[in-house]
Order: sequence, then structure tokens, then C-alpha cells
Amino acid sequence: MIAEEGARLGSEAARRVVRLGCADVQPGLSEDEFARIEEEYGFAFSDDHRAFLAAGLPVDRSTSAGRRQPWPNWRDGDPDELRERLARPVEGVLFDVEHNSFWSPHWGAKPDTQSQAIAVARRELAAVPQMVPVYSHRCLPAGRGTYGHPVLSIHQTDIISYGTDLADYITQEFNGPPHWEDASLLRSTVAFWRDLVD
Repeated sequence: MIAEEGARLGSEAARRVVRLGCADVQPGLSEDEFARIEEEYGFAFSDDHRAFLAAGLPVDRSTSAGRRQPWPNWRDGDPDELRERLARPVEGVLFDVEHNSFWSPHWGAKPDTQSQAIAVARRELAAVPQMVPVYSHRCLPAGRGTYGHPVLSIHQTDIISYGTDLADYITQEFNGPPHWEDASLLRSTVAFWRDLVD
């Protein structure tokens, strides 16, 4: 069972997708589909993300061959592509460790060799919350029983908050350039990733 506030946020986000016309919306994912997806890919959707996808599965209107679709199609999408999208946040950090001298102070002293540094970073990143794509490289943290996290735009270690929560994110992404009256509401709440938010 999902938290009432998580269900409210997810349902409101789904209504905004329909109202803004930013995707075709297929019937929502069933409990059996959620169970299959979470088993196959090894994570659990947050309560608001789960309620969002249960209300309706947004899919891209364009079906151009070879073009990556920004909405992850959890029902019929290519499993390898979905795995790659799930791995992208961690792989982006590892890229910056290898090519851009990134090192988190929480990982201790940086090893002397590149291969050791990547091995330590990979081990540390295995313990951080899994980020799950909502749209393109905009992500929410995984985790049953969680909800209300800001949506993060993640490109390697360049990370920004892109909405105070899932419903706000839909408005910000599809209704013009992001703007917030109170920037303090954008503070990320998810471990490790919040340390990288600009």
C-alpha cells in the first residue's frame, strides 16, 4: 500500500500530463506489471512515482525509428535501454571520476591510481539511492514508502532540482521555463545526490 500523500502527488502529476498534453497516455500499470518491473530491474518505485504510473503510462507521441523516447516505457520498452537509463546516473558520476577529476569527500582519500579510484567510487555508488527516470534524464529516487522528493535533472555530476515534487516537476518541465517563488523549496532530500545539486 502506498502513502496517501504519495498517491495524491502521483495522481496530480498524471492529471497535469493530461491537462498539458505533453504525452499520449496509455492505461496505467497494473499491480502485476509493477511487480514484474520491480523484480526485473531490481528497484521499487517511490509512492508518488508508482501512483503516477498507475494513473496512466505517459508515452512519447513521436515514434521515429532509432530515436530515444524521453518517457520510459515501462510496459513495452526495450529492456536493455531501460537498464541503461537506470544505470546512467551512476555511470555519469563514474565518467566524471575517470575523466573530470570528480571525487566525493564522503569517499575518503582518493586512491593513487585511476583504476582504484573507479573501483572505490563504484563501490560507494552501489550504496546510494537508485535514481529512476521519469522523463529523459529527470529522475526520482526509488523506494517504496517514500514520496515528495524533488525531481532531479542528472547529467553526470551536473545536477539541478527541476521541481519541488513530481506534480510541480510536470508543470515546470512542460509549461515553460522553470521558475520558483521560493528557491529553498528546491532543496534536494536524497542522500548523495543532494550533495551534487547546484
